[in-house]
Amino acid sequence: MVSVTVSRRLRPVFPAGPRHPRRPRSPREPRGPRYPRGHAADAALAAGVFVLVALGSMRSLVGGRTESWQAVAVDWTLLTAACGALYLCRRRPVAVASLVLVLTIAYYLTSLYDGPLMLAFVVALYAVAAAGRLRAAVVLAALALALTGAGTLRGNHDVNGVALFMLAGWLVGVVALGWVRHNRLALAREAEQRAASEERLRIARELHDVVGHHISLINVQSAAALRRLRKDPAGGPERAEEALGAIKETSREALRELRATLGVLRQVDEAAPTAPAPGLDRLADLVESARLAGLDVRLESTGDRPLPAELDLAAYRIIQESLTNVTRHARATTVTVRTERGPRQFTVEITDDGRGPATTGGLPGSGITGMRERARALGGELTAGPGPDGGFIVRAWLPCAGREPS
Repeated sequence: MVSVTVSRRLRPVFPAGPRHPRRPRSPREPRGPRYPRGHAADAALAAGVFVLVALGSMRSLVGGRTESWQAVAVDWTLLTAACGALYLCRRRPVAVASLVLVLTIAYYLTSLYDGPLMLAFVVALYAVAAAGRLRAAVVLAALALALTGAGTLRGNHDVNGVALFMLAGWLVGVVALGWVRHNRLALAREAEQRAASEERLRIARELHDVVGHHISLINVQSAAALRRLRKDPAGGPERAEEALGAIKETSREALRELRATLGVLRQVDEAAPTAPAPGLDRLADLVESARLAGLDVRLESTGDRPLPAELDLAAYRIIQESLTNVTRHARATTVTVRTERGPRQFTVEITDDGRGPATTGGLPGSGITGMRERARALGGELTAGPGPDGGFIVRAWLPCAGREPS
């Protein structure tokens, strides 16, 4: 079913749309780990960093005293403020990283117990790079390294040249990892937007083929009915009854296919359409509707190899659009539809004896362009142009190799 396939692809490519109700979980379905998101994730990050920093700073609370309790209280206030600021690092990365750097500098200048508060600054620096603010991340990293080096030159024996070199490597690595994360997210968003555009084009082609074909047939059949009524007021109603019946069936078929096509846009909790997508098994109905419009349609089929669902739909739509073009523009009387199902490719050819251009209304050639795009989407090719003996020929090659038959 084309509707189910497209709807599955549409769900992940519109993350900014309204949130749909979640699918009910089956009792036997395994429950995976649920990680915090949004504000809960921000709080978890700040709390986790605080726990790690606090564990590394416990020696200021236990053991022998080297500074007063007032100084310890100030140190822990700075420590708590720096870790707590990480709650906002996803929304204000540069401001938070700058604040954490200031608080970290103040902590190391006032505390006699050098705890691992630099971890909070490393996390904030990663958030800046991951947000795409590479220049700000480089400036903050360079500033932190310069201030640490200045402290080492002024006699801070806790940080020597080797430790300073290792700190530089850590800061460079953190900025690089954050920037890689930003690029991966940007590529993912670009892929989602590209997929969304492809889905919109696919649905537009489906709507064009369905509406254009059936409305064209209704227009031709209604014109024929009116012509018969005007030419023969006495016997015209009986002769027009056949055309009116064809209009009824064509409009019913148009509504059915339109509902199936628009069904791909349903919400997750709504029932999906159950009607199968049209394929070559309904080619006889398509030909019959064209015959009711006054065309002499001849079918020539070779081979009985089953086709994959997407290829079957594409072949049906190409034939449908070609017959629509002939009905509306070609001024033809005879159309020959040839299909050949080979082991490696499927070939379809539509030939008419018309005298007019085989283009669609509105934008010239949009129907042929849509057929060509449909064929290329499956790795095939389509050509369309005047035949050597007049008329118009549409020929498409669609590869079958490597595709599972439906």
